[in-house]
Amino acid sequence: MTPATKQREPHAVTPPYSIGFLLFPDLLQMDFTGPYGVLAAAPDAAIHLIWKETPPVRSSDRLLLTPTVSMRECPPLDVLCVPGGNGILPLLRDARTLEFLRQQAEGCRYVTSVCTGALVLGAAGLLIGRKATTHWQSHSLLEAFGAVPVRRRVARDGKLVTAAGVSAGIDMALTLAGLLWGDAVAQGIQLRMEYAPEPPYAAGAPESAPPELVAAQQAGNAARQEERARAVLEAAARMPR
Repeated sequence: MTPATKQREPHAVTPPYSIGFLLFPDLLQMDFTGPYGVLAAAPDAAIHLIWKETPPVRSSDRLLLTPTVSMRECPPLDVLCVPGGNGILPLLRDARTLEFLRQQAEGCRYVTSVCTGALVLGAAGLLIGRKATTHWQSHSLLEAFGAVPVRRRVARDGKLVTAAGVSAGIDMALTLAGLLWGDAVAQGIQLRMEYAPEPPYAAGAPESAPPELVAAQQAGNAARQEERARAVLEAAARMPR
């Protein structure tokens, strides 16, 4: 059981909980489907898949995902989750999306992200002074948004709960399940999923992966990271203070 799971908010909110996932073109589907699989298994969870309109969007790995509600029609949310992926770059300068996130975050019990979805929260001004994490290759970009970067798989600061890269979204969602429904429910979901990772390699983090592999990953993504860094600096300059 993680320390974050043991924390409780001082006030109670009665389920059903309204949980919203932001969908957008070129998101990384596992950033979404990992936590979705956890939270959709919880009792009394009303799941909303949100985009500007409701035609399907295609993930970066070519999976079609169908929004269930538009931003205009989205109800107030108890939990908001922003996944990451290549498609975040347009979102960093998308005034409509950033304003939607700000408005929903005001009334949310938890505001969450997976992977580089944290950068979108940052562009909306929701990371200022907060501890946060994201994918290891984009971790250094968090400071541009006034965040306090921490190297954790799941970082919680008040109602902000951010996950590191991709698979960490499952850990984040289990943490949320414990906070919202209690440890027994979260553990039951984990058991039904048989989520007991035993990866065949110790290459899941830059600290444990072979140095030459880390270097190769960085070199292969250098152009994309430079583009992302420029977009982050531009978004930070526009960010509400």
